[in-house]
Amino acid sequence: MIQISNLHKSYVMGTNSLHVLKGLDLVIEEGEFVAVRGSSGSGKSTLLNIIGILDDYDLGSYYLGGRLMQGLNETKAALTRNEMIGFIFQSFNLISFKNAMENVALPLYYQKVSRRKRNQIALEYLDRLGLKEWAHHLPSEMSGGQKQRVAIARALISKPKIILADEPTGMLDSTTSFEVMDILKEINDQGKTVIIVTHEHDIAAMTKKIIRLKDGVIEEVIKNGDLQLFKDRVRTE
Repeated sequence: MIQISNLHKSYVMGTNSLHVLKGLDLVIEEGEFVAVRGSSGSGKSTLLNIIGILDDYDLGSYYLGGRLMQGLNETKAALTRNEMIGFIFQSFNLISFKNAMENVALPLYYQKVSRRKRNQIALEYLDRLGLKEWAHHLPSEMSGGQKQRVAIARALISKPKIILADEPTGMLDSTTSFEVMDILKEINDQGKTVIIVTHEHDIAAMTKKIIRLKDGVIEEVIKNGDLQLFKDRVRTE
């Protein structure tokens, strides 16, 4: 599904250059549930942006579904994102003057689905996430957990193969965070690849593989039997 080899990314800052990713090699198979962890500045958000085709890279290769993702113009990048990827953000990124149904339906607008049809589908997704009664409420009228459920419905409506979540529980309390992670686990159980960026030990422990970044390189990959050891360690922290 995702194949990354010798990936490098730098940002020019005035007369200086900041080397953020330093030769990453990474494979994420279809149907995996992965957490990317690391301290601030480790490169985790940059990696997620490259996987999401929101940013390009300088050197190396990134293949998504067997296709090289490099140097795409904005039209091709947008088409690939709409076809392959659903995004969930820490700050929800809902449009404040649109209600929940309209926010969820937005990706289908770009696919030129009729307004009646996309709103009908949006209601179905809100119903699946227990928010049908909130369909006509604005984001300002909803709790953080409700807004994140709307964001998840929006990410799912175009039936992407991959869900990318950037700190999806970062603005939520512990109980709501676990509820959101349970939803993401259900989505993964249905066969979708789910990749989350998080700095929280307990949230990362709910996934099936953890990739730890440090200073732009992969420091550790924890999976399968090793993941239980990580969970046990988290419980003692």
